[in-house]
Amino acid sequence: MAARKHLVVLLTLLVAGCTASQDGRPLPATQSSSTAEKEPSTKVRGVVDARTVELADGTRARVALLAEPTSCAAAAAVEFATKTLLDKEVRVRSITPGEVSLELPDGTDYALLAVSSGALRVAGVDGGPLVEAESKASQAKLGLWGQGDCSAPTSSTPPPPPSCVVVYRITGQWSGAFQAEVTVRNVSGALVEGWTVRWRFAEGESVTQLWNGTASQSGVNVSVTNADYNALIVADGSVSFGFNGSATAPSSPPASFSLNGNACTTG
Repeated sequence: MAARKHLVVLLTLLVAGCTASQDGRPLPATQSSSTAEKEPSTKVRGVVDARTVELADGTRARVALLAEPTSCAAAAAVEFATKTLLDKEVRVRSITPGEVSLELPDGTDYALLAVSSGALRVAGVDGGPLVEAESKASQAKLGLWGQGDCSAPTSSTPPPPPSCVVVYRITGQWSGAFQAEVTVRNVSGALVEGWTVRWRFAEGESVTQLWNGTASQSGVNVSVTNADYNALIVADGSVSFGFNGSATAPSSPPASFSLNGNACTTG
């Protein structure tokens, strides 16, 4: 019995010696294989554009922190994405709703690779590895950075033509006050059903009385909404309203106007 007790003590000491460091503190437990596992891999079955892919299950994923390529860089960016991702196994990790990161089979992050190669620019981040990679690609004139002004974002679609023309006419002016008439012409080609005209006054100007509409003012910002009887403006038709105003200096026409949120030209 005594020999058995001695054997138990000896085994206990041996186990303690194996699980302790040289300074007597216990060694950390080894990480289990389950916690070290990464997300399961899937295949990219389609490249929608340089930063959007279609996965094996049919879902589309947008790669986070990448800017939309400029028009002159788009074709090269898609070619890079297709060569790098199409029919490749990737690991997908969610970043934000609708945005992911893609890890290639060798552990490379796709976004970092695309930026490092000069295929795409960074968006939504002010520092870190992506910004550093973009700086290095720019300095080395890689990809889009070697194509002149291709690295500069440009608008691919021209702005829509103005849908309205406003004529603002000061009909009278005297010390501390003035009177004005505003005519709004609808050149959108469609019927306007209800309207609000907005502009900015100079400091010290305000509407004191208005007819053929309802006025509201906050600081220098003025809004005039239709009356019940003149809410419709037919295509190529117009509506007019007038008002009396107060001013601390001689009044002049405002620089810009909008109709229902759309910028107008002045006539």
